[in-house]
Amino acid sequence: MNVQTATKHAASQTTPSLPLAKPESIGLSSTRLQALSDTFKREVDKGTAPGFTVLVARRGQIGWFDAIGRQSPAASAPMTHDTIFRIFSMTKPIVSIGIMMLLEDGHFLLNDPVAKFIPDFAETKVGVEHNGKLELVPAQRQMTIQDLLRHTSGLTYDHTGNGPVQQLYQQSRLRSRKITNAEHATMLAGMPLVCQPGAEWNYSRSTDILGRIIEVVSGKTLGAFLTERILSPLQMTETAFHTPEANAGRLAEAFANDPWTNEKVQLFNMLEKPAMESGGGGLVSTTMDYARFAQMLLNGGSLDGTRIIGRKTLEFMASDHLGAGVKIQGTLVSPGHSFGLGFAVRMQQGIAPFSGSVGQFFWSGMAGTFFWIDPREDLIAVFMMQGPGQREYTRSLVRNGVYAAVE
Repeated sequence: MNVQTATKHAASQTTPSLPLAKPESIGLSSTRLQALSDTFKREVDKGTAPGFTVLVARRGQIGWFDAIGRQSPAASAPMTHDTIFRIFSMTKPIVSIGIMMLLEDGHFLLNDPVAKFIPDFAETKVGVEHNGKLELVPAQRQMTIQDLLRHTSGLTYDHTGNGPVQQLYQQSRLRSRKITNAEHATMLAGMPLVCQPGAEWNYSRSTDILGRIIEVVSGKTLGAFLTERILSPLQMTETAFHTPEANAGRLAEAFANDPWTNEKVQLFNMLEKPAMESGGGGLVSTTMDYARFAQMLLNGGSLDGTRIIGRKTLEFMASDHLGAGVKIQGTLVSPGHSFGLGFAVRMQQGIAPFSGSVGQFFWSGMAGTFFWIDPREDLIAVFMMQGPGQREYTRSLVRNGVYAAVE
């Protein structure tokens, strides 16, 4: 989409946009950006996903914002700039900023034990598999708030493996949207850890527990706190734990069956108000809303004169918090990368199988949404789709296409 069309659309939006510019004026190639859009048009034609949005901003201005394909496979409505998506784990960076705002307010220290705020975690044991059986051993130390932020808590997810601890998760009600954040935390504290706190990076329900700590410290629901301290100040009016029925015609949906494996795809109902406001994956949002959050991060913690978090606090978050001593489990942290407080962080120019810059930080969502911040290039990108099985493939496509357009 050319910038004139994007400008016309932005002017008609009731929610705030970011400033718009011609790509070449901010060091981007319109020819290369069109090639990026063409890439995703081909993916629509191949049946990879019903549709996509791609937003690229540099030097504080949007150079490209395209909506490609359809919102849903069951309807003819085109994908639009204000389509609403389940952002799943792109909730985590927002909640991580929220917990660090409370740290800045002096409510706790990063090395405070989680049990200080959720006493159920005081006696958590570690599960060790021995001769095919799960044995429980004492934790060598308490998990801390920093462990939750960097996923070294010893918590896990039921879908990241099939070990004995993950099987306990699978047999529980942890995935239910009908339990409260408090009930979820109590349930999780009653299960063994997958490793000793601090020993390994395991992608996990840690950020759900951060969301509960926000509730305990602030005395508000997670949704109320995020709205008051982050979403409203940034004018992210479309971001919440559900969306009203009036928005039913704006929802992005995935194919009912994965186009590559034919497995059934099950995503939550965005119109249903959940009891559990999942800090790890419950928000819905739009491309522009998330772009405003991303631009705030690129700006060092402020947007349009509103400061959300301190510049030095954000630099601290977007740095390596694992070091050489923490074993990274799984494939979510790619070679050449580490993890900070709420984001993955690129540590080396090479090694990773996709383009980028040292110091960029980012995260993604299970249904295919993705964003990154590149301070070196003064650039943000926000990519939205709904297609869980295609998420790793499309992340690399959009990275490569965006960096090909940087002059």
